[in-house]
Amino acid sequence: MAKNYCTLMSAGMLLFIAVTACDAGDWPRFRGPNGSGIAADDAKTPVEWSPTKNLKWKTELPGSGVSCPIVVGDRVFVTTYSGYGLNRSEPGDPQNLQRHLLCFDRKNGKQLWEKTVPAVLPEDLYTGMGVPVHGYASHTPVSDGKNVYVFFGKSGALAFDLEGNQLWQTGVGTDSDPKRWGSASSPIVVDETLVVTAGPEGRAVVGLDKKTGKQLWKAESSGLGDVWGTPIVTPGEGDRTDIVIGAPYEIWGINAATGKLCWFCEAIPSDSYSSSVVFAEGSIFGITGRSGGSIAVKAGGSGDVSATNVVWSGRDRNRYCTPVVYEGRLYYMSSGIVTCLNATTGEEIFKSRLGGGEVEESSFGFGGGRGRGADYSSPVLADGKIYYVAASGLTYVMKASDTYEPLAVNRVTEADETFNATPAISNGDIFLRSDKHLYCVGE
Repeated sequence: MAKNYCTLMSAGMLLFIAVTACDAGDWPRFRGPNGSGIAADDAKTPVEWSPTKNLKWKTELPGSGVSCPIVVGDRVFVTTYSGYGLNRSEPGDPQNLQRHLLCFDRKNGKQLWEKTVPAVLPEDLYTGMGVPVHGYASHTPVSDGKNVYVFFGKSGALAFDLEGNQLWQTGVGTDSDPKRWGSASSPIVVDETLVVTAGPEGRAVVGLDKKTGKQLWKAESSGLGDVWGTPIVTPGEGDRTDIVIGAPYEIWGINAATGKLCWFCEAIPSDSYSSSVVFAEGSIFGITGRSGGSIAVKAGGSGDVSATNVVWSGRDRNRYCTPVVYEGRLYYMSSGIVTCLNATTGEEIFKSRLGGGEVEESSFGFGGGRGRGADYSSPVLADGKIYYVAASGLTYVMKASDTYEPLAVNRVTEADETFNATPAISNGDIFLRSDKHLYCVGE
């Protein structure tokens, strides 16, 4: 069995699993439909924008954060934090830390409501390499079209209806990750279950009844303490649905109905997994690791599928960015460089510096600060175009092609703001989130 995985008994019976049912144009979770990074609609999206062109609206946020916006119908949801950890030199008092869930009108950016959640203490302190980069609002909300769900780490998971009424709050652990990097994995909804990856908090993936917050199952593993990615959903054997997540040295498929491990595959040789896996064309793709590592694994199976399900593996170098797979090609960004792979074989199709220029191997790095190694967002795709936002606020637009075809490099603001969130795309509009504002661009 898997080196790092063990499960507890499930509690209760779940209904048949299905992926969240939302409107076609919705962007209901981290990186949109099933975490693919690809807009479900075919609306035309803009190529160019600026503070004076194709900017529909901007609205100030009451605090910082790197969680991504989600779009549900005519509403946009995003989380922030305030009260503590906004300045490394003067972080303040942890007693004042609180999180916020905000709802905006997607047409004009008007705030419709805000809910504030006091922090469960003690929290990870605002020190070291990880926490000061992303703060305390790193988890992207998720919606099933009826309610919106958030995960606030040690403060637990919460459910609200679309009018902002709190339905429940459930704790899932108060521990910390071994590296003290903080918490980042986002929740997902699978049919009637809210799935929370509480790696740092509880070394577990937890299934909660989305109506009540009651725990349905809990899958525990010590390896989850070094997981910061968000799971996806894939088909399993028969009518089984699998929750798939990248973990140190392995990829796991967990039965969505019971929380039991269905299969595992030896994967990337890294003691942590900071990005998320994606599912396309029957395979699961992952890239992560300080020293690099990439893999494609056929979905499904039973037990150890290392010898049977690996399609290809490589040494592609990336740390935080989750790839996007489209028309047989896989794209990912790292340290200011875009790489395109053949999704079937793993062979490199092209590599280019964002904005153009030759690539030197020494260009790769995973440094801190505002350097290229500190870009945390992931590419998204709509209307045949790939969008990628650097921490500096530059957004690179390129054609989804087998050659590097840059279309534009845009800024939505000239102010000193940090963009560590992945954009949301819905019905032709692109929603960008910085540490200070939420923006909507569109033609």
